Amino acid sequence: MNVEERIVLVTGASSGIGLATCLRASRQGAHVVLVARGVTALEEAARQCAEAGAGSTLVLPADVGDDEAVASVVGAVLERHGRLDAVVSNAGVVAYGRTEDVPAEVFDRVLRTNLTGSVNVARHVLPVLRRQQEGSLLFVGSVIGHIGVPTMSAYVLSKWGVRALARQLQLENRDLGDVHIGYVAPGGVDTPIYEQAANYEGVVGRPPPPVSSPDKVAAQILHHLDHDHAREQLTLANDVIRFGYHALPFVYDRLVAPLFRLGAVDLTRETPPTAGNVLEPHEAGNSLTGGAGGALAGILRNVRRAVRP
Repeated sequence: MNVEERIVLVTGASSGIGLATCLRASRQGAHVVLVARGVTALEEAARQCAEAGAGSTLVLPADVGDDEAVASVVGAVLERHGRLDAVVSNAGVVAYGRTEDVPAEVFDRVLRTNLTGSVNVARHVLPVLRRQQEGSLLFVGSVIGHIGVPTMSAYVLSKWGVRALARQLQLENRDLGDVHIGYVAPGGVDTPIYEQAANYEGVVGRPPPPVSSPDKVAAQILHHLDHDHAREQLTLANDVIRFGYHALPFVYDRLVAPLFRLGAVDLTRETPPTAGNVLEPHEAGNSLTGGAGGALAGILRNVRRAVRP
């Protein structure tokens, strides 16, 4: 999609997929609105977008879990630009740990940011799109929103909810053919979200293979803004995993825990219990990529650790 001159709002814009989406839209000349909690990281992201060629940048610090803050964001965009062409609801946080081990405040905040935040965005963006009778709202979900994964209950619940929300909104907005409600599900992506996560599991998380770059996912996101029938699953591996979960549950249930320990955490990097960036932003940890390294190298390290603790 050519987003030149469009007003594109992205939540979670200061890091990872959100930052990559802003940069790619900027290179096409879009007017980019950057939303996240931390002011300093947002201003740095806006500087990069301006250098990349953005028509303009607008920094609006906000916690998407706060409905009034989201309302203020949308109001500020309309005051500045008079319209809103595309919104990418991407803000998200992660917590690792057994359900009973994750503190209630942390568990609830994951749901508040990922799921309630998506509802808040929809609540204030959709009336604008419907008045305009055109525009796009796209939700960034996850393959984890289609399956179960041990020690990630809060994230799993939130992403199943985001997928359900997107489907509901598609049904409710079928009457306007030029209002697009989209949903995409990335697999493993090399972003800082794993390092920034709340963690009560004892070892640092990492993206499971195959690992995509944030820029590749950003390109797929921008394509989806105008293509309702584009593939929701952004990797073929997602389809394999989903097939196992739904068609072969007796196999999936036996394999998911050991495979998760092998490919989705780093057994060589222990960590004390931490709330990560779930309750408060950790701006120093924000970046485009997470520096996870090669997936195969990570798996080999885990195998050596398992064999020789």
